[in-house]
Amino acid sequence: MSSISGILSSAVSGGDSGGGSVASQVAALNKQIQNVLTQVKELADDKEMTDEQKAEMQQMYQLQITMLQAQIAQLEQKQAEQDQPKSDSTPVSTNKADGINRPTDTNKVDVYI
Repeated sequence: MSSISGILSSAVSGGDSGGGSVASQVAALNKQIQNVLTQVKELADDKEMTDEQKAEMQQMYQLQITMLQAQIAQLEQKQAEQDQPKSDSTPVSTNKADGINRPTDTNKVDVYI
C-alpha cells in the first residue's frame, strides 16, 4: 500500500508548478489527469491485486483527479479575477459636474426665499 501514499503525495506536490502562465499550469494539470486515467486503466488489468485493493486504489485515483480538477478551477478563477479589473478600468464617478443639476465651484447658485 505504499503506492497509495505515493499517489497522494504526487497529487499534492505536483499540482502547483509555481510559475508560468495559467494556461501552461492548466495544461500540466490536465496532463496529470491523463496520467491518472492511464493508471486507472492499468489497474483494471492488474491480476496481482485483490478486488478490495483495486477498489481502494480506484478511490485514491478518483480523489487525485478531484484534487487536480479543483486546482484547475482555482487557477481559472484566479485568472478571471485578474482579468476583471483590466476590463473595468472606467472611473467610478461618471457623473461630471456640468453646472446644470450638478454645480461646479464656479457655477453655484444660492437661493434664499
